[in-house]
Amino acid sequence: MKQTWEQVDEYITDLLCPNDPILDDVLTANRKADLPEIDVTANQGKLLQLLVQMKGAKRVLEIGTLGGYSTIWMARGLPADGQIITLELDPHHAEVAEANIGHAGLGHMIQVRTGDALLQLARMKEEQIEPFDLIFIDADKPNNPQYLSWSLQLSHPGTVIIGDNVIREGEITNKHSTDPRVQGVRQFYEMIAAEGSISATAIQTVGSKGYDGFMIGIVKG
Repeated sequence: MKQTWEQVDEYITDLLCPNDPILDDVLTANRKADLPEIDVTANQGKLLQLLVQMKGAKRVLEIGTLGGYSTIWMARGLPADGQIITLELDPHHAEVAEANIGHAGLGHMIQVRTGDALLQLARMKEEQIEPFDLIFIDADKPNNPQYLSWSLQLSHPGTVIIGDNVIREGEITNKHSTDPRVQGVRQFYEMIAAEGSISATAIQTVGSKGYDGFMIGIVKG
């Protein structure tokens, strides 16, 4: 089945996400820098871009930069005065991301903040930073509940919140899992279910990255 999933991804990407030399360069740079190959796929990146456009977002927060591939996809969906703040723990990853963002000509609208995301989020709250229109959570899964909590504090009614990798090959149904990533996602779901200020759902996906999925929600008024 995975071979079929990969073939379908290739078919969709070839038709709807035409080859982009800059994005190809980004993935090549990431590989050369020994970054883990866990970027979103091209069709997932295009989905993020379309969600930014459909929302009419001007301010985007990304938690988990890696090499900036998804960051660039989203930035391309912003208006000329739009801005992304993206948070990355690893200084090496952040350095690669900044080079990739510069290569894409998007340095004027993307700010990479390096360091522990929870500390960065707390600092942004202290700075009384303007709320975000769309927030993409794609970092270490054990901290997903804390990322959601901060996202709600840095949002406004109508903010779209997206969480990636929230199916974990179906392991989220295993309450006895010893995988902290699975337990982090389960707590993420439970928090959303108990939280009255966000309406959300999750979708299972298959593709070249295997069996996973994403959560999408909107902050209530």
